Amino acid sequence: MRLGKVRGKLTLTHHWSTLHGGRFLIVDVQDRFALAGGKRKTSECVVVYDHLGASEGDLIAFAESREATNPFYPEKLVPIDAYNAAIIDTLNIGR
Repeated sequence: MRLGKVRGKLTLTHHWSTLHGGRFLIVDVQDRFALAGGKRKTSECVVVYDHLGASEGDLIAFAESREATNPFYPEKLVPIDAYNAAIIDTLNIGR
């Protein structure tokens, strides 16, 4: 599981029938520098499926790969690579 900040929404012209009630977000992956309050040193961003209702600027925790499809298995087959597992309200980093 990794952390990311929502940059915006992705609009598709066609949808997969098993993904009703959710949307796709463009998420900037947060590295250790960004989480500590500094400038982000990576430019990585991913597309994440969201059914929790995260907004632009929210910090989220997302799962990737096979783990991203586990919330849907075995009832549905879904073509996603990343899944929003949580919206983070506060983050405390100790040294």
